[in-house]
Amino acid sequence: MTYGLVGYPVKHSFSPAMHNAAFRELGIDASYSLFEVPPQDIPAFLNDPAYSFSDTAGSRRYKPADLSGFNVTIPHKIAVKEILEKKYPGQPAADNELYYVRVSGAINTVKNEGGMISYRNTDVLGFLISLKEDLGFSPKGKNAMLIGCGGAGRAIIAGLTWEADRAEKIYIYEKSPQSRGNAEKQFAFNAIDGMLNGKGKEIITFIGEEDIPARLEECDILVNTSPLGMKEGDPSPVKKEWLKKGAAVYDIVYNRTTRLLDDARASGLAASGGLGMLLHQGAAAFEFWTGGKAPVGVMRRALKEAAGL
Repeated sequence: MTYGLVGYPVKHSFSPAMHNAAFRELGIDASYSLFEVPPQDIPAFLNDPAYSFSDTAGSRRYKPADLSGFNVTIPHKIAVKEILEKKYPGQPAADNELYYVRVSGAINTVKNEGGMISYRNTDVLGFLISLKEDLGFSPKGKNAMLIGCGGAGRAIIAGLTWEADRAEKIYIYEKSPQSRGNAEKQFAFNAIDGMLNGKGKEIITFIGEEDIPARLEECDILVNTSPLGMKEGDPSPVKKEWLKKGAAVYDIVYNRTTRLLDDARASGLAASGGLGMLLHQGAAAFEFWTGGKAPVGVMRRALKEAAGL
């Protein structure tokens, strides 16, 4: 069986390390590879059985049916949801899983059982578990600020508005006018308001850059969901002096220690990168694909080794 990560680009990913370690640990005859599919090819990848693509190692050519399952990453999570939800409506069935997909407007995990396609957003669960494990933080009744609202950011918003973990207030800053417009449309409360008993607008507020310092003063946690920090030399999305004493900081970037994390720790704040979110979304995806319990400890060790930690 072949599984993999579909995105553009994906060569930086640590996902093969943790999934292949899990397959080996459990004696499952399967492998996990990286697949770079450009944005313009996503409709063909999801709809055309004849579409072919290769893994990043260039070891062989694949067709969509060759994959027993795959994860989805930047920049495809929203596009994949829009296509698959129309093609395969009426799922997922569980209330929280349906909420995660509908509210986030994004999919990050797909399963193919002999042509029967099902999907999830395991980013949500990955984030919530990591918050509690890595920061000892519960968002329920707290105020949060998000920087960025792409596919991962939307998943985090879904987690922060799910009834068991619902934040009191969520402020969102998105630099890109297009991304902000798309997110505002997604949260125009046609989907989210119905699931929040009409309270979506009370919980979620989009803000401008000039509002960040004042709003951060109200917040218990700052979450960077943007790619800023993935490249060496990237600045922090917020100025160090804006960080609130006693607040927590979470950065979903996992392939390096970002400037934001350095600033937060230097200020004495509890801070975590996104390796825990990657781990737990991966474990949830593994269990969705295989029906078995993920060897989380093995996956964690493989991730840390890949990250040089």
